[in-house]
Amino acid sequence: MSIDPVTFQVIQSRLNGIVQEMQDNIFRTGYSTIVRESQDASCMLLDASGEVVGQFAILPLHVAALPEVVRATRAAFGDDIHPGDAFITNHPYLGGVTHSQDMALITPVFVDGAIVAFCGSIAHKSDLGGVVAGTGYARATEIFQEGIQYPPLRFASRGTIVADIEAIIAANSRTPELVLGDLRGQLGCARIGEQRLAETFRRYGREKTIGTFERTQRMTEAIVRERIAQWPDGTHEAEAFVDNDGVVLDRRLRYHVRIEKRGDRIHFDFSGSDDQAAGPVNIRPSLARGCCYYALIATIDPALPNNGGIARVVETRFRPGSVLDPVFPAPTNTYMASTIACTEAALEALSAFAPERACAGNGGVGGSMIAGRRPDGSAFVQYELIASAYGGHRRGDGLSGTDVLLANTRSASIEICETEYPTRVRRFELIRGSGGAGEHRGGLSPRREYTVLTDDAQLTLRGGRHAYPAAGREGGKPGRLGTCTLNPGRADERALPSRFSGVALSAGDVVRLEKAGGGGMGEPQRRSFERVLDDVLDGYITVAEAIGDYGVDAGRLRDAVFHWDPQSEYLDAFV
Repeated sequence: MSIDPVTFQVIQSRLNGIVQEMQDNIFRTGYSTIVRESQDASCMLLDASGEVVGQFAILPLHVAALPEVVRATRAAFGDDIHPGDAFITNHPYLGGVTHSQDMALITPVFVDGAIVAFCGSIAHKSDLGGVVAGTGYARATEIFQEGIQYPPLRFASRGTIVADIEAIIAANSRTPELVLGDLRGQLGCARIGEQRLAETFRRYGREKTIGTFERTQRMTEAIVRERIAQWPDGTHEAEAFVDNDGVVLDRRLRYHVRIEKRGDRIHFDFSGSDDQAAGPVNIRPSLARGCCYYALIATIDPALPNNGGIARVVETRFRPGSVLDPVFPAPTNTYMASTIACTEAALEALSAFAPERACAGNGGVGGSMIAGRRPDGSAFVQYELIASAYGGHRRGDGLSGTDVLLANTRSASIEICETEYPTRVRRFELIRGSGGAGEHRGGLSPRREYTVLTDDAQLTLRGGRHAYPAAGREGGKPGRLGTCTLNPGRADERALPSRFSGVALSAGDVVRLEKAGGGGMGEPQRRSFERVLDDVLDGYITVAEAIGDYGVDAGRLRDAVFHWDPQSEYLDAFV
């Protein structure tokens, strides 16, 4: 059945609007700070086969995971799916989710007795058991150490939550109120999606609405293929690295991609990547495909919808037993470091086809957990996602103090942290000079420092870029390395690696996290004097860096600084 352009656009916009309403709802009802404040959750509408048809995704990688969840659930339950049912899973192998800390929830939408769509979400859970509080055991060597694994399960049956399943979830969490609260929030946002989608089917009819599902994907596919066809045919390779896997600390992990483009077809070959890791940096092929979706959209047009049409274009190859196609039960909980490396390698290789999109390396991702018991004996898990910085690119400097690429979450506010957890935030600032020098400077990374206020706590870090900095490109300099320091400046000061778990903390201990900066793009000497001066006055770089890295004349710089700010602290640097 043909759909006129106006009706098609109205239905398509309505679908994305439904997802945005779901997304707003899940954040407003979030119990945990990781959902409510950091917004580590995504909602989607999917067709009956699991292809994404409506998205307002906060975390783009979830777009690759939820289709796998739908397919795994349909395979597990077959025809035993009914109106009012809801299904959950956190299993990377049997359910297709990102890692076991993420819980997916989907609900079916029926029209005339047949499934026509699914409403779904994925949200990080504060604790689902495992070796350490917060579940993200940085030294896990098998998935069974990463908390309890739920294959696709029926969470609600014909509109009623299955009490036995809730009881099992609660019994296997250190923070059951937060986990069940967030999970019920996911169910609530799915019910909103069901209602709004049912209204859409009633108003526009089954054929036009399902027709919009298909046409939306075809249009995205056509746009992508048309743009790819304009690129020169060829093959380009790139690679990126992760410091270590958390277990073998002296071995970096290599992620290699070979991209071949012919006509309107493009093939990503990751078979040259390293073997699967002993530690939890492994990821499933579906997530690596999601990295390709993201990189392709970023290279072609960031405004492109990330739906099933992209999946029809991307062709991939992985090597079984590699870090991107691990053999069960290989651990996966620090998956984000690998997805960022995959994406960065893909973006670099794609920039050979579209040079105007070239960019330097980013500061990476990471999560920290201060967990334990408050003085009153109650458990807490302060799980935070700490931002880093983008590298410089052809049109400007890298962004500072932000999550990068697929991460796309937020740092929790100081006020929330201090209100809800027994810690005090001493510092939260950008690190001067952390961005790599370049014609387009790398972004600056943040420093966050905490004082612990309870005697029964432990620290876990899932970080990176402590050994291998964000790369500069085309003559740009690399960004500053990240660090984690316990009790800086004290006699018991201790440098910690980028990945570890369960470091004991006591009241009065200080934890300082410094993320890596972005790489520079282009020769630093090509940066104009005025831009270097602005960086000095804004506190982004020091006088010594302006003179040494960018080659500006010291006398001219001093005169300019004095002209704009006669009281500047920087004048002392010239003495």
